[in-house]
Amino acid sequence: MADRGKRTVRDLRRGNRSALLRHLYFEGPLSRQELGRDSGLSAGSISNVVGDLIADGLVEEAGSVDSDGGRPRILLRVAAGYGCVVGVDVGETRVRVELFDLALTELAAADLPLSDSGHDVDHVVRLILDGLSAVVRDAGVSESDVLGVGVGVPGIVEQGDAAPGTANGFGVDLGSGEGIVVHGQTIGWDAVPFGRLLRAGTDLPLYIDNGAKTLGQAEMWFGAGRGAGSAVIALLGSGVGACVVADGKPYRGATSSAGEWGHTTLQVGGRLCRCGARGCLEAYVGAEALLERWGRAPAGQSEEVGLTALLAAAEDDPSAAALLAETAEYLGAGIADLINLFNPERIVIGGWAGLMIGPRLLPAVREAAVAYALHHPCAQTSIEMGRLGPDAVTVGAATLPLARLLDSGGAPWNRNPTVREARLEVR
Repeated sequence: MADRGKRTVRDLRRGNRSALLRHLYFEGPLSRQELGRDSGLSAGSISNVVGDLIADGLVEEAGSVDSDGGRPRILLRVAAGYGCVVGVDVGETRVRVELFDLALTELAAADLPLSDSGHDVDHVVRLILDGLSAVVRDAGVSESDVLGVGVGVPGIVEQGDAAPGTANGFGVDLGSGEGIVVHGQTIGWDAVPFGRLLRAGTDLPLYIDNGAKTLGQAEMWFGAGRGAGSAVIALLGSGVGACVVADGKPYRGATSSAGEWGHTTLQVGGRLCRCGARGCLEAYVGAEALLERWGRAPAGQSEEVGLTALLAAAEDDPSAAALLAETAEYLGAGIADLINLFNPERIVIGGWAGLMIGPRLLPAVREAAVAYALHHPCAQTSIEMGRLGPDAVTVGAATLPLARLLDSGGAPWNRNPTVREARLEVR
């Protein structure tokens, strides 16, 4: 039997492919010389690996730059048209499905309201599958062009019998397995076999994770978290969650439930939370709870409309202004807990509700965090707004299959090897 701890030539080659592919994706376009300088690989290794990646269609030339007295240097980049990825956000009022090329340029999108069925799991699965069919059709691609589907869900994602997660720790790699189970206490999901239900409707690779963690990956890759090794990405929507990142990887805990920041206790015996407990942070700063506390939201309107009305009312109504000030203090106290517990470099406020109220409340939130946190770690932590907009959960979900591609060095994503020959025409 081969020694499992011994790396083969194939392992080394795959590792080199992955390292160069990731570096080109995040730092490109780059020349071969720059790749050699940054990776430490020999010119011969760079030439061989890059040649293979170009032959596979994963990397393409992107112009040239002048060199000092020599021939122009050819720039390389990851080919956006090699394939496409799908991101799904199972939100509070809708399921959003987006199809992207590898540069994460949107090619098609579908918004499907949850309607009166709410988060009935069969209804949610049907919406995801309908949205997947719609975006593939609207973009004019075939399913053979799709590397995989990433799904961000509310609740705890348990790996079950599925394959291990991706190498960078974000996302659970379902592949062809059926073991993903979701525990969504606030939406009535108790050990829902979500992976098996989705697998029954599609043969595409599936990657499923908590929505706050997909938001975290998006902000860490492309947004306000980029460059930080230790950060907390906070999601404020109808509910509240967080993605805790340590040494560049998410902290998941023993059963992948770490980051349920919204269900930390802010006040013993306080307001009833959607989870059934009392005094949770979510019961004070989540959009649903905030509008309940105000009590004047337009009847029959969405929470987005309600928050817009609250912000407008606060300009002239002292009671609305006082409610927002109190919310800022609650949020600042919750952020102080994150600072004291995790000592992050950066805390990023995201989620659709966070992006709505954050710009108005941020100075007061920072002031409250300083008041409640230990002084030394607080002084080392910046508190910033997210940069990717309200659809960051969807973008983050799409990075789950993309991360699998980069980490594997561009290994085939479909069981049929002829699929590798399919190429998505860049539009």
